[in-house]
Amino acid sequence: MAKKRNIIVGQSGGPTAVINSSLAGVYKNAIERGFDKVYGMLHGIQGLLDEQYIDLSTQIHSELDIELLKRTPSAFLGSCRYKLPEIHEDKAIYEKIFEILNRLDIDAFIYIGGNDSMDTVAKLSDYLAARNSKIRVIGIPKTIDNDLPVTDHTPGFGSAAKYVAATVQEIIRDSRVYSIQSITIVEIMGRHAGWLTASTCVLRANDEIAPHLIYLPENNFTAEKFLEDIRNQMAKHKAVIIAVSEGVKLKGEENKPRVVDNFGHEYLSGIGKTLEQLVKENIGCKVRSIELNVMQRCSSHICSKTDIDEAEEIGSAGVKAALAGKTGKMMIFKRISDVPYVVTVDSVDAHDAANKEKFFPAQWLSEDGNDVKPEAVRYFLPLIQGEVKIAMKNGMPVHFKL
Repeated sequence: MAKKRNIIVGQSGGPTAVINSSLAGVYKNAIERGFDKVYGMLHGIQGLLDEQYIDLSTQIHSELDIELLKRTPSAFLGSCRYKLPEIHEDKAIYEKIFEILNRLDIDAFIYIGGNDSMDTVAKLSDYLAARNSKIRVIGIPKTIDNDLPVTDHTPGFGSAAKYVAATVQEIIRDSRVYSIQSITIVEIMGRHAGWLTASTCVLRANDEIAPHLIYLPENNFTAEKFLEDIRNQMAKHKAVIIAVSEGVKLKGEENKPRVVDNFGHEYLSGIGKTLEQLVKENIGCKVRSIELNVMQRCSSHICSKTDIDEAEEIGSAGVKAALAGKTGKMMIFKRISDVPYVVTVDSVDAHDAANKEKFFPAQWLSEDGNDVKPEAVRYFLPLIQGEVKIAMKNGMPVHFKL
């Protein structure tokens, strides 16, 4: 009897609007290329260690199911924030994973996630290589933060940027209803890298002036300069709109204790409220802060078609890479041109992305530290293009669920 050829796929880290499109790409390509079973880890590597997994063919029965999965936000299989220990620290965990994968006749292990998930890809592939195992390990990138190094951009970012831009534009319209002076501060996700906040600049492609001020964690930020910037903008505009990354820190608060998750990431929120209070105390006009929070992660109702298509493509490419014998790799996008927009898919060593961050380019920051340059618009604009037809029922989007 011929040995079965099976593949297993998992999702890790924060959800996005298109992470399930990458899952669909993995599943569809694996079936087309003759894998006997495609298993899905429930809640990532942590679920696998608890032997929680499903045969995806029991959930996906048709091409229509695949299309619905692609348009469903968040992580269909569930996620985790579990960090594998170093191999020398707890070899038993790796031995358990190895035993489970062998028992399931796994040929390829596909992991969809961010820089911490690429740490799992790197460590597991190193362990399996040391065991002379034929199991290939491939990472598929995802994150709304766009902070994965090496790749031009990450699946999930384009749709988050499109949602943020559309929402900020609606906030602009709302803020201009009254003739009184007002300030609106919009807090956007981004711990250490300000890509998502910076992407609000795409509104300028549609002749919007706002956001009038954009602050990223990469900027040097002080309360004094912030208040000076606001006063300058108030002299020109009745309604001042400010986009600020959640990771921006006021001078003096850098060492403030923070709550962290299992990956060691800070739970950040509150800069918007802090700046709102600062304006109230020092300027005194009408001011409000709006925290976009988790809505920006999974807004599939306004997802980018470019993003959803690329997410599927890079998931499919991960299966092809595994079949070609590659292991310990992360799939990446290489941009060939902005206009026309052309990208290719390639792979790099997962160690090059694991536990590393890509920051917003210093050369795209304005000299006064409160805006971004036109080069950023050219980079962002292709990533938010295209609309996806969403299946609806009773006036609401339909989601594909376990």
